[in-house]
Formats: sequence, C-alpha cells, structure tokens
Amino acid sequence: MSADLAHIRQVMEEADCLFDEATVEAAISQMAAKINAELAERNPVVFCVMNGGLIISGKLVSQLNFPLELSYLHATRYRNETTGGELFWKAKPEISFIDREVLIIDDILDEGHTLAAIIEFCKHAGASAVHTAVLVDKQHDRKARPDLKADYVGLECEDRYIFGYGMDYKGYWRNAAGIFALKGH
Repeated sequence: MSADLAHIRQVMEEADCLFDEATVEAAISQMAAKINAELAERNPVVFCVMNGGLIISGKLVSQLNFPLELSYLHATRYRNETTGGELFWKAKPEISFIDREVLIIDDILDEGHTLAAIIEFCKHAGASAVHTAVLVDKQHDRKARPDLKADYVGLECEDRYIFGYGMDYKGYWRNAAGIFALKGH
C-alpha cells in the first residue's frame, strides 16, 4: 500500500524548519574535526546505521582524513512507523571488528534503544572500544539508559517529531535538506 503523497507533501509544507542546510553542514564539519583529532590513529571500523544514518555517514566520512574501513548495519525499531517497537536486525555487520575500535554513525539519539543494542552487540562481538556519532540528540527524559550519551553530537533539538537528513516521516523526507519538525508535534 503506497503512502498518501498529498499528505506527505502537506507534512513538509506545514513543517517547522529547526535547522537549515548550512547549520547542519557546519555541525557535521565540527563533528568531523573532533573525530579526526581523536580517532585518526586508532584504525576504526566505521558502521553506518541504515537507513537513517545513510546521509550523515556519507557527509561525515568524506571529511575524515585518515584510513578507515566502512560498512553498514541495519537494526530498526520503527519499520516506517512513527513509534518504536521491538529491535529487528535486517543486516548485521559483515566486516570483522574483533580487537578493533568501532565508530557507529546514526541519524538521531532519541530514546536510544536501538543505539544501546548496537553498542552492546559490538562490545560482545569483540570490539576493543565503541564510539558513537549522531547528527541529532533529542532532549528529553525518556532515554533507554540515563548514562547513554553519544561521543560525537552534531546538534541538540527539542522533543518534537523530526525528519530530514536521514530521519524520516513514514519512510519519506529522509532527503530533506534541513531538519524539520512535524507541525504540532
């Protein structure tokens, strides 16, 4: 069943722009500078969390000026819905990271259930250290673990339903050039 494209277009027309493209790009560059300073000599394996992390990963890794191995993993709780459910692995990492440092890149740290599960998976599978980079850290008190913090954060935002730069609204608008909030949410 295809989405109601009129509704999908209306969502964008009515959305509030929280961060424009220039602001997001500047935040990505600041993240890259910190990662370059801290991980350049550590030979990390970098994993993009699909699908949300696709855009931020592409933008971020192209600014990392050291050798790295890049792959992806796909774990989700949303399945194109607006609320999360049980963690579902679509693709586990294929590059070995035993006794290696790992950098996980994702679009957002919201409640953190998915990111926490990915971190634990990497630790139990033999990573020597796990670092995390997220484009957006949503500010609220519903985190899966109070101690769960990303090592590298591009932007912090209010507790609203957001989309753009990899984050979606019902599977759409990952391609939006900016970060937008759903009207009324």
